[in-house]
Amino acid sequence: MEPLRLFAAVGRQTFRPKLLGLLMSSSCKIVCGLDARQSRQRSTLRTVLGINATMFLVVVIAALAGRSTALMADSLDNLGDALTYGLSLYAVSQGRAVKAKVALFKGGLITLAALLVAAQIVYRLAVPSVPSYEIMSAFGILSLIANVICLLLLWRHRNEDVNMSSVWECSRNDIASNLSVLLAAGLVWVVGSGWPDIIVASCLVILLVRSAIRVNTSALSELRASS
Repeated sequence: MEPLRLFAAVGRQTFRPKLLGLLMSSSCKIVCGLDARQSRQRSTLRTVLGINATMFLVVVIAALAGRSTALMADSLDNLGDALTYGLSLYAVSQGRAVKAKVALFKGGLITLAALLVAAQIVYRLAVPSVPSYEIMSAFGILSLIANVICLLLLWRHRNEDVNMSSVWECSRNDIASNLSVLLAAGLVWVVGSGWPDIIVASCLVILLVRSAIRVNTSALSELRASS
C-alpha cells in the first residue's frame, strides 16, 4: 500500500497545481475579455453621447427657426438618444436584470418622444405654416452625417447584450428619421405647403412607437429570463 500512497501523493503534487493553473487562466481570460468588451462599449457610448447631445442643441434651434415639425422630431430623437446613451453607460457593467430595466426606461423615453412629436403635429394643424425647406435640407443632411457616424461606431456592439441592442435600435431609427426629414424638405419645396412636413412627422411618430414596442418587448423578455 505504501507505493500506492506515494504515487497518489506525487500525482496530487504534480497535477493539482496544473489544474488550478488552468482554471485560473481560463477564469482570467473570461474576466479580462469581459472587462475589455465593457471598456470598448463605454468608449463608444461616450462618443455617440457627445455627438447626439451636440446635434440636439443645433437641430432644435434650426427646427424652431425653420418652423419644421419633422426637424423638431429629429431633434427630440437626438435628445432621447443622448439620454439613452447616458443610461447605457451606467448599465454597461451591470447585471442582466439591471440592463433589462434600463432598456425598459429607454423604451419609455422613445414613447415620450413620440408623444411630444404628436403634440407638435397638433399645434401645427391648429397654427398652419410653411416650413423652410432650405433649413430642413441643410440640417437634415448634417444630422444624417452625424448619425451615420454613430451607426458605424455602434455596429460591432449591436448583438452583445440587451443594453447595446437597444442602443443600436435607437441609432438605426435616427437614419430613418433623417431620411424622412430630407424627403419632407423636398416635398415642401415641390408643393409649397406644410402638409408634407406634418405627414412625415406623423410617420416618424409611428416609427418611434414601433421602436418603443420592440425595445420594451426585448427588455421584458430579458427581465423574465434573468429572474
